[in-house]
Amino acid sequence: MLKDDTATLLEDAADRIADISRADLQIMLRRAALMLRNSGSIAFEDDMEEALRDLSGEFGKTRNDTIRLVVREWMEKNTYLPVHALDEDGDVDGTA
Repeated sequence: MLKDDTATLLEDAADRIADISRADLQIMLRRAALMLRNSGSIAFEDDMEEALRDLSGEFGKTRNDTIRLVVREWMEKNTYLPVHALDEDGDVDGTA
């Protein structure tokens, strides 16, 4: 069974508002509110979400910060972004 996206479910409910149950409407509206609240988020498949959760825990970063880090590193490695290289003669302030 394919799961319809929330927008399609809401449009369908609006077309048949008299026929939809209050409970179903509440579920759809709560789901829509949650999606709006988290609209900056990207949804991945379950296996990717699990790996992302594990990686975030290892890094001690939030999910979104981990996604930013992974994407930035991928873009730098594939030359979509310039790599920020340290100068051999430059001062690193005690960090490498």
